[in-house]
Amino acid sequence: MGSVPRATAQALGGFYALSLDAFGALFRAPFQWREFLTQFWFIARVSLVPTILMSVPFTVLVVFTLNSLLLEIGAGDLSGAGAGLGAITQIGPLVTVLVVAGAGATAIAADLGSRTIRDEIAALEVLGIDPAARLVLPRALASTAVAVTLNGAVCAIGLIGGFFFSVTLQNVDPGAYAAGVTLLVGPGELLLSEIKAAVFGLLAGLIACHRGLSVSGGPKSVGEAVNETVVFAFVALFLANMLLTSIGIAVMGR
Repeated sequence: MGSVPRATAQALGGFYALSLDAFGALFRAPFQWREFLTQFWFIARVSLVPTILMSVPFTVLVVFTLNSLLLEIGAGDLSGAGAGLGAITQIGPLVTVLVVAGAGATAIAADLGSRTIRDEIAALEVLGIDPAARLVLPRALASTAVAVTLNGAVCAIGLIGGFFFSVTLQNVDPGAYAAGVTLLVGPGELLLSEIKAAVFGLLAGLIACHRGLSVSGGPKSVGEAVNETVVFAFVALFLANMLLTSIGIAVMGR
C-alpha cells in the first residue's frame, strides 16, 4: 500500500526538479533558439487543425445556448455580449486546454520518449550537455507560445463564428451584436485569458517533457507515457483553470 504514495511522491519530486532545472537554464546562455523555433512549428503544426475543428462546435454550442435564452426573454440585442464573454473567458481557455494537452503535449512526450529509449538522452549527459537546457526549456517555452497564439485564434474564431451564426440563423441585428461584444469583456478579461493559456502551455510542456524523459523500457513504455501525459495534463490544466478563474474574478470584481 505504501508503494503507491511513494511512487507518486517520487514522480512529483522528479517533475519539480526538472522544472527547476529548466527555469534555471533560462538564465544561462546560450539559449537554444533553433530548437525553440523548431518545436514551436512542430507543436503548432500538430495543434492547429484540432484547434479549428474544436473551436467551431464549441462556439456554436455556447452561442446557441446563450442566444436562445436571450431571445426568450427579449434581450436578443445582448447576444454580442454573451458571445464575447463566452468566447474570451470560456471557449478560448477550454479549447486551449484540450488541444495543448491532447495534441501538443502528447507529441512532445512521444518525441522525448523515443529519444530516451534510444539512449540519446544518456548520450547527451555523457557529453556534458544538460537535457533540461537543451531539450526541456525550448519545448516548454514553445508550448507556452503556441498556447497563447492558439488562444487568441480561438477567441477570434469564437467572435467571428458567433457573429455569423447569430445573424444568419437566429436573426440577431448585426449592429447590436457588434456593439454588445465589449459590454461584458475588455482588456482585463482578454489578459486573463492569455495568462491562462500561457500557464496551460507551460504546464503541459513540462509534464510532457517529464514523462518523456522518465520512460524506461521499450516502445510500449513510450505509449504508456503518452497516455499518462494526456491524463496528467488534463487534471493539472483544469485545476489551474479553476484557480486562475477564481483569482481573476476576485481581482476584477466579477
